[in-house]
Amino acid sequence: MNLKMKARFRRQLPALVLAAAATTAACAAAGATWDPREFGAKVDGRTPDTAAIQAAVDACAEAGGGTVMLRGGVFLSGTICLRSHVTLHIEGGATLRGSADIRDYPSITPRIEYLYRGRFTKSLIFAEGQEHIGLIGGGVIDGQGKLFPAKKGDDGGRPYLIRFSECRDVRVRDLTLRDSARWLSHYLACENVTIDGVTIHSRIRENRDGMDIDSCDRVRISNCDIYSGDDAIVLKSTAARPCRRVAVSNCTLSSSASALKLGTESQGGFEDITFGNCVVYDTRDGVSIEEVDGGACERINVSNIVMRNVAVPIFVRLGNRANPLPGREKPAMGKMRDIMISNIQADGAAVTGCSVTGLPDHPVGNVTLDNIRIRFVGGGTAGDATRTVPEKETSYPKGDMFGTLPAYGFFCRHVKGLRLHNVDLSLDGADARPAIIVEDVADFDESGLRAEGGPKAKTLERR
Repeated sequence: MNLKMKARFRRQLPALVLAAAATTAACAAAGATWDPREFGAKVDGRTPDTAAIQAAVDACAEAGGGTVMLRGGVFLSGTICLRSHVTLHIEGGATLRGSADIRDYPSITPRIEYLYRGRFTKSLIFAEGQEHIGLIGGGVIDGQGKLFPAKKGDDGGRPYLIRFSECRDVRVRDLTLRDSARWLSHYLACENVTIDGVTIHSRIRENRDGMDIDSCDRVRISNCDIYSGDDAIVLKSTAARPCRRVAVSNCTLSSSASALKLGTESQGGFEDITFGNCVVYDTRDGVSIEEVDGGACERINVSNIVMRNVAVPIFVRLGNRANPLPGREKPAMGKMRDIMISNIQADGAAVTGCSVTGLPDHPVGNVTLDNIRIRFVGGGTAGDATRTVPEKETSYPKGDMFGTLPAYGFFCRHVKGLRLHNVDLSLDGADARPAIIVEDVADFDESGLRAEGGPKAKTLERR
């Protein structure tokens, strides 16, 4: 080191020492814990502990961050607002229980412009514009959703369990989440979200989605077990930004609606999504890929899914319901392309059949179905085989929206670039319909098709 470098180092030394000290202090703060009992929590399951938990969160944030630890017992609470650099740790043996009094959940409207702004404004755990936040531990969060019955027009009367809006660097791990009054967890316009090892049991009535990933970027969901009263894992884009770079893997799912779904609300579209290595059981729709409110849905991969007692294992739909964002005009017709679905096994599929459908002059583009094996219950009639399927351009998308399809396996219409490779379809009972119908399909390639059928039914019918 020359003399000039030594002199410069001596001048910088005080600043370096201060920076090191600041880093050490920040690390110490990040490892610190706060106990709501020290702020007055009773932890008896009857007395509200909302103020004590919030005081612990605020003190933790003001000290630079760390962990608020809920240990041993039942913490009854209304809305808790998480803050940056704070992790709420619910230890095994502890329960955070949502209050039964709706007055304990103040209305909080997210700042972002999105489809439901101002309608659903209550939640047990809320954060907006925060970063480096977490919900972890082996404990339970119980929303007591049975105590908030669904009433028509009462959007504000049923709180979410978790709602994070425009947050960054979010972790949710190893918790059991129960009985939300509405969607259980809503991640709105968040970035860099990790959800791992979460168990969800919330099948008490309708509108109880397990996870809603909405207009988010960079999300990883893995090793979760979800039993929900509505969609298990559903991707939405209710804001004018896409939901993109989302990976879902190694999950076990059961739902009264859809297990793996994207697109019920699709104003911002979807990009670069993968669903893989999941088990689905006792569910209406297994994999649902939809684009119905404008936007573009592209580069979607689904692979290695096993299903049992799933009515409609595969449903792909480009429609034009065109729900607008508040105060805006209806969106233009959306687009859907580059969909790959492979290595699927399903047993117990209903008489309805699966479908891949676009609209006249608006085809779904580049769809590949590869290594698909599905066993259907059968029961389709000759009348079913000849029925005309309505377009239903503006209808709500779901697997049985067209009724019993004229093909027992796949009905494919308005598609440009359809590849069916190594598709194996079988039946438990007699069925008078062909296995596959392709109608208004351009650039169609089929190889390795095996399908059971009646003596008068074609395996593949082109219209």
